[in-house]
Amino acid sequence: MSITVYRDPWGIPHLRADSAHELAFAQGCNAARDRAWQIEVERHRALGTTAAFLGPDAIGWDRFARRVRLADTAKRCFARLGSETAAWVSRYVDGVNAGLAAGARKAPEFAATGLVPGRWEPWTPLAIWLTHHILFAGFPAKLWRWAVAERIGPEAVGLFATDGPGTLGSNGWLIPGDRTATGAALIAGDPHRLIEEPGVYQQIRLSCPEFDVAGFAVPGVPGIPHFGHTGRVAWAITNAMSDYQDLYRERLRRRAGRVEALGPDGWRPAEAHVEIIEVAGGDRIEVEVIETERGPVVLGGPDDAQDGLPPGEALSLRYPPRVRHDLGFDALPALLRAATVADVDRALDRWAEPVNVVLAADTAGGLLHRVAGAVPIRDPENRLWPVPAWERGYEWSGWHAPMPRRPVRGITVMANERGISEPFGVEFSPRYRADRIRYLLDRPVAWSAEDMAAVHMDTHLASAGPLLDLLAGLGGLSEPAARLRDRLLAWDRRMEAASTDATAYAAVRAAVVRRLAAHPALARLGEPVPYPPLFRPWLEPLARIGYALETLLTTDRLPGLDRDAVAELVRAAVEEVAAAGSPSVPWGEAHRIAPWRALPDPEPGDRPGVSGDHECVLCTSSVPGVTDTCARGPVARYVWDLARRENSRWVVPFGASGVPGHPHQRDQLPLWLRGELIPVLTDWDRLTEERYDD
Repeated sequence: MSITVYRDPWGIPHLRADSAHELAFAQGCNAARDRAWQIEVERHRALGTTAAFLGPDAIGWDRFARRVRLADTAKRCFARLGSETAAWVSRYVDGVNAGLAAGARKAPEFAATGLVPGRWEPWTPLAIWLTHHILFAGFPAKLWRWAVAERIGPEAVGLFATDGPGTLGSNGWLIPGDRTATGAALIAGDPHRLIEEPGVYQQIRLSCPEFDVAGFAVPGVPGIPHFGHTGRVAWAITNAMSDYQDLYRERLRRRAGRVEALGPDGWRPAEAHVEIIEVAGGDRIEVEVIETERGPVVLGGPDDAQDGLPPGEALSLRYPPRVRHDLGFDALPALLRAATVADVDRALDRWAEPVNVVLAADTAGGLLHRVAGAVPIRDPENRLWPVPAWERGYEWSGWHAPMPRRPVRGITVMANERGISEPFGVEFSPRYRADRIRYLLDRPVAWSAEDMAAVHMDTHLASAGPLLDLLAGLGGLSEPAARLRDRLLAWDRRMEAASTDATAYAAVRAAVVRRLAAHPALARLGEPVPYPPLFRPWLEPLARIGYALETLLTTDRLPGLDRDAVAELVRAAVEEVAAAGSPSVPWGEAHRIAPWRALPDPEPGDRPGVSGDHECVLCTSSVPGVTDTCARGPVARYVWDLARRENSRWVVPFGASGVPGHPHQRDQLPLWLRGELIPVLTDWDRLTEERYDD
């Protein structure tokens, strides 16, 4: 076996091997050495065993992972892989197992928790992928819509049809060669996810005689699934915001020692067994795992009231990988070998989970814009809220095919708005980010890779318009409130870290959100949510109202919340903020990143302030009305240059290493904060060969 590991000045691994399978082994070994703690946590999350070393706070996730059958689904998906893909994934796992002990010795979290590195199975990478994406389509949003319909009426559901705090988005754009300085296309963007440390994306290069690809890997998963550049073709994705997971209202009972579920044909047996969750510092917990003909039960049960549901009632989840036994992993090695957009297109015909919007370009001028993934055909009501399992008409009846595609004519943007994937979705992002990117790029400029940072870092908050328009119409304010109003009307609408006006706007916005939530038209949404804490990001009324603020300020569909009532509500909010003393601190002092860590740091340390906000292109999300802190944002930035791959750029929020104290643990953070990108080095002579001392 001939494998060589090189590093660039930022510690990014460049892996070289004599075959694709040797390279898969090298990638697995590298992930284990650089990210041992991270990938072992993800393996345990897939198994539902994190409480055994993280303690009681992890019980909620472990219970969900067991009930939704993550590990069993991954096993079934692995068994359906093509033989070549299965062998390739298995070699990656061999590499993880070969490198895990060495990686764990460098990671102090293992000793801190008493965790001993485990052994990976061939299906483990599929389980990790599923763990990352089981909540990606946001099925808990169906619980929110159900609550809205019951509490304030079904006609109000559409008012909240916007990208909420629990969903994930991205920016992406393609500039054809006739608009660039080189005559070749550029693809750029930034995926928005929960900001984690270590990061969910790992910069990497994979090279063997068959291919040479630079891009972002997901630690614990082979290949480069989402963002890659082979030298001849490059691709990038955003969340299609498609709805492809269904919740079914189940009626369960016990008869003769077994669980039964009521379906369209009467009572039918359900699979049921009990699993044990070990809890560090606590008692073991029994979890009954039940699966009906629709899917695994994720809430409720056959006996006493559970998870806020009455006795004998439950909700089951039907999701494509459980039904099809397919995650789309057969596309991964095909993507690595792609040389044209036609190759990328064919590879993505095999894609399944999650559903993505894709942009791709090649050096011959080929361009691609399509949706990839598996979306079931079923009744439109399935997409809105839980549907009754015992009634006919809500079954799945096949799969949408072919997936939508559009010819690329000019600059093309994807930012989770209603667009190419609209037929498949319910909740989309407002058009603010997409329209702003188009505006920035619609200039008589010959664009280059270096120019893209200005787009990535744009902080203009167009969504402030409706609230500022209402402010402009207010009269009869107190003197302090009038000064605050005039100050905000003169503001440039940029959420810059140094801006005190941005902080003042955020304070008024938060006050408006809180007053809207208390208004009789919406107050019932604040009634206690009975579901487990895991689902709260989708069910928090203040967050939901905050993200739908622009719609709620301008709607005429809520009785008692007409334009005059809204104006008085805004007036009271401005007076409230002015009376408390108009904010004078920079936005960056309030808007600080708070990365998620599996093992929380007892002394969080440096949480730098950032520019941007949830509907800026620089989408560093706060949750209006809840917190100014940023927990979600661009977890990577990239520019793929099809003229010369060496002109491409990338950056992540932290660094290449997941080891605390390592020189490359956080060395990219200052660059990320400033919007700088680092070059994608591809000249082997400019890289340093790594030699292991263990």
